[in-house]
Amino acid sequence: MPPNLTGYYRFVSQKNMEHYLQALNIGMALRKIALLLKPDKEIDHQGNHVIVKTLSTFRNYILEFDVGVEFEEDLRIVDGRKCQAVLNLYSPARSVSR
Repeated sequence: MPPNLTGYYRFVSQKNMEHYLQALNIGMALRKIALLLKPDKEIDHQGNHVIVKTLSTFRNYILEFDVGVEFEEDLRIVDGRKCQAVLNLYSPARSVSR
């Protein structure tokens, strides 16, 4: 059983965020907006089912998935991308997504 991550997580830092967004080919205008945001995360983790709410003053985003099961991550409202993803949790400090 993966560790339970249920909780509310406050934004702390965005060190190197602009470089990360550039590596994702996010346009300059959207990068500048993203750098102004300080999104918090609310996670509801029940067994293998996870709901992650990203909360900001600009836009909220909800991601729902089962750990270890491939799911479609629809990021079109964030950066125009849609992709397949799998998240595996091994410990509170180690997760692997692809």
